[in-house]
Amino acid sequence: MTGSAAEAAGPRSIAASGDVGVAVTGDGARVVTLPAEAVEWVRRVEAPPGAGNLPGSASGVFVGREDELARLHALLTVNGEAAVTQVPGVGAVHGLGGIGKSTLALHYAHTHRRAYTVVWWLNASSTEQIVAGLAALAAHLCPEWAGGTDVSERAARAILWLQWHPGWLLVHDNVEDPRDLRHYLGALPDGHHLATSRTGTGWHSIAPAMPLGLLDPEAAADLLCSLALGSHPTPQQRAEAAALAAALGHLPLALEQAGAYLYETGTRFAEYRSMLGEVIDTATGGIDPERTIARIWHHTLTVVEGRDPRAITLLEAMAWLAPDAIPRTLLAPLCPNVRELGEALGVLHAYNMLTFSADRQTVGVHRLVQTVLRHQQLTTATGADAVPPGRRNAEHLLDQAIPEEEAPDQEFERLLPHATALAETTPPHPPAPARTVSAWQAVARYLNRQGRDAHAVPLRAAVLARSEQVLGDTHADTLVARSWLARAHKAAGDLDRAVPLYERTLAQREQLLGDLHPDTLASRNNLAWACWSMGDYTRAIALHETTLEQRERVLGDTHPSTLTSRNGLACAYDSAGYLARAIPLYEATLEQRERVLGDLHPSTLISRNNLAYAYSSSGDLERAIELHEATLAQRTRVLGDAHPRTLISRNNLAGSYRAAGDLDRAIPLYERTVTQSEQTLGPDHPDTRRRRRNLASARRAAAAARENGDVSRDPGSGTR
Repeated sequence: MTGSAAEAAGPRSIAASGDVGVAVTGDGARVVTLPAEAVEWVRRVEAPPGAGNLPGSASGVFVGREDELARLHALLTVNGEAAVTQVPGVGAVHGLGGIGKSTLALHYAHTHRRAYTVVWWLNASSTEQIVAGLAALAAHLCPEWAGGTDVSERAARAILWLQWHPGWLLVHDNVEDPRDLRHYLGALPDGHHLATSRTGTGWHSIAPAMPLGLLDPEAAADLLCSLALGSHPTPQQRAEAAALAAALGHLPLALEQAGAYLYETGTRFAEYRSMLGEVIDTATGGIDPERTIARIWHHTLTVVEGRDPRAITLLEAMAWLAPDAIPRTLLAPLCPNVRELGEALGVLHAYNMLTFSADRQTVGVHRLVQTVLRHQQLTTATGADAVPPGRRNAEHLLDQAIPEEEAPDQEFERLLPHATALAETTPPHPPAPARTVSAWQAVARYLNRQGRDAHAVPLRAAVLARSEQVLGDTHADTLVARSWLARAHKAAGDLDRAVPLYERTLAQREQLLGDLHPDTLASRNNLAWACWSMGDYTRAIALHETTLEQRERVLGDTHPSTLTSRNGLACAYDSAGYLARAIPLYEATLEQRERVLGDLHPSTLISRNNLAYAYSSSGDLERAIELHEATLAQRTRVLGDAHPRTLISRNNLAGSYRAAGDLDRAIPLYERTVTQSEQTLGPDHPDTRRRRRNLASARRAAAAARENGDVSRDPGSGTR
């Protein structure tokens, strides 16, 4: 293999190496090896004149941003990349969207599009969206083969094409985390990158940032007149527009919403302003911008409801879901047929209350719209335990959409953000319905199968809250829910939350079920593992020794739970430095698991990994490497390439290679493990940070002697 290895730094980002045709997703979910004809394709295919996918035209109203446009052009010309952000600390914005960043980026792209070979607009609110946008670029350039390839391969082809053909512009719209762009800016240097983002922090090491503030009063009044009148205003109209613009805080989103309402209804500026005054309290220093926007949307929605009441039903339900990528199919149960669903969404789109994706199969709602609508629904619901209809509809939509457990991953993935949003926005009263809890549990189980328990914290927390409300603090189901939430916190590296939950569950089970009940033993085992994770090996050893003795007595010597305790005690001995005790336990547990569970059972692979790690610690590198290589191959086949336990095996094999002085094999493994850990566990997870330190240390190492690397054992603890 020639050339540098492909490396993707960031969740779901794609790295492509132009000389070998290999691409790697940022979460390591898969490695894309492009066929030779694909590499040849990217070299010879040229973009048609004017190629692009800009989401709007340049003929719309654009005022008050000429200086910013010139500055943006200068930034891109000098640096090749730039970010447009909100001015931090502007009171009228309160950190919310609507300042006009995307409008500025769109106008720049239209103004200078003839200077670029391709102008491509990417929804960058998540790394998955970036990958999908790159895939769409490849399909645009050569649609005849696009139907036969998946998203990852199409994205890889797009990156290779951009590497071979300079002079393009990529617009990364609505970036949530500036670090998501780090790889793309480094891997694609021969064009311009323009990003928009609500955050003004985190850009110093990524790209030069240009804060974008509120419109000045003159420009705000001009924008409002253009939107509302479509013609030159009279002096009186101009004065009234200026007064209304001031009441709206000169926020472009509020101005656009008001202009759409005024144009549609023929309402005068002064009348509109007087309606605001009737429903908003006067405050020293001006009107609260969020409340102003809320009232604008209230009046706009009154008109929308008059045109199509179903549109309001849809919007109120969408207020409780994630703001982006809401599938039309998810909303379908609220409308009798496809035509009526389209008409209702069309009315909302006409009033700028939602946006369509490029393929119009998903919709997005501005976060401030959701915030306002949720607040309005909660304040207008009657009775202490009343639930807003929009909330109940959202719960019903999720319930209806949950697939069977064996359904393809993408069916769960498209619902994951919406299930999480519902869990995070659950009102304190009344309790969520049982069917919604079942939906949360189904999505959480999916995350568990994926090895992504850390992502299930909001879901597990909502399930526990409902159990405590409905069943009581010590009900068996409540204890199970509390244990699962503890596991999710532990998977996220938040041991300060996990340990007290485990301790509380153990104490309650001891009191309710007795000291030797299997559920009590499971809780004691889970607490032991949490103590091990915290580095409290003395307490972990004591708990594991007690649990092992009790499980041998209650369940038998070869029961799977007994073997789990034996493995745990061996790990605790190992971590405390008692290798002479640990290795015989590891060997015995592996032999028993092979016999009882089979050679490829996940628990057997845990034992094999841990024994290999102990061999490495004792200096028996030949046996350690052989076992680590076998375990990595088996876990990749059984669990998948990016499962957390596969990452443990890859990290530990890299550590053994390094201990043997083979840095040429160790460093690429460390690099791949870090990249995958950042996606699967998150960039700030303790395991990710440790693996990042391992990689940095290996890169610094100049000698073959093994340094004291911080590699990971595999706990393999269960929960109940």
